[in-house]
Amino acid sequence: MIATHDFGGRQVHWGIREHAMGSVLNGMAVSHTLPIGGTFFCFSDYMRPAVRLAALSGYKSAFVWSHDSIGLGEDGPTHQPIEHLASLRAMPGLRLIRPADANEVAHAWRVHFDGVGPTAIILTRQKVPVLEGTAERAADGVAAGAYTLVDEDRAELELVLIGTGSEVSLCVGAREVLTAEGISTRVVSMPSWDLFEQCPGEERHRVLPPDIPTLAVEAGSRFGWDRYADDVVSIDRFGASAPIETLMKEFGFTVEHVVERARALLGR
Repeated sequence: MIATHDFGGRQVHWGIREHAMGSVLNGMAVSHTLPIGGTFFCFSDYMRPAVRLAALSGYKSAFVWSHDSIGLGEDGPTHQPIEHLASLRAMPGLRLIRPADANEVAHAWRVHFDGVGPTAIILTRQKVPVLEGTAERAADGVAAGAYTLVDEDRAELELVLIGTGSEVSLCVGAREVLTAEGISTRVVSMPSWDLFEQCPGEERHRVLPPDIPTLAVEAGSRFGWDRYADDVVSIDRFGASAPIETLMKEFGFTVEHVVERARALLGR
């Protein structure tokens, strides 16, 4: 047990003091260190003035926010972020990355260390699989903001599924079902809108062809997704208190529901 007067070591236990933590991260960044601070994603609300100052000033602070969706479970709607992804994506100068698995997390850190300015890394509470293909594709893909994780099975592409974070694995599972039904489907992992928007238009169109029906899947507000997708499996109300498995099923974050929405988008 560490005594309250012992200031040794490399970590500071802040308790429920997110605004102070964010402010000190900025002070450390000005002092040419690489500070990292973390809390629940919902509590980014408490940190917002410090995050905004980091974005405005270009401080190289790393804000790590976990428990990023209704996957938080029984703590309920007060602790479950809904609108937070959309609101922080709207902040100029903040690089927001929501990785799908461990490989994408590693490359999110590389992007931060190699880049300038602040980065928000958004992580789940629940376990997620290490996805086939990320070991080979995430290095370039995360830096580009979005990339094809699973290719369509034939030249004639019929549908694109976009996932972020923990929902990428749902898209991979849905693609297997849709491919078995004869629907040529691509899965795109999109960890960062900010990085994707920095890519040239032709590169963005290679990943997301503008004439192909596109369904996005993200456990948060649909606000803003109309720029990339024709439909979205999203959450546009506050969450609920229940086990993770119950919440994901009730809110439609299952392979079966993604497949159903994909069929509806295609008119099948």
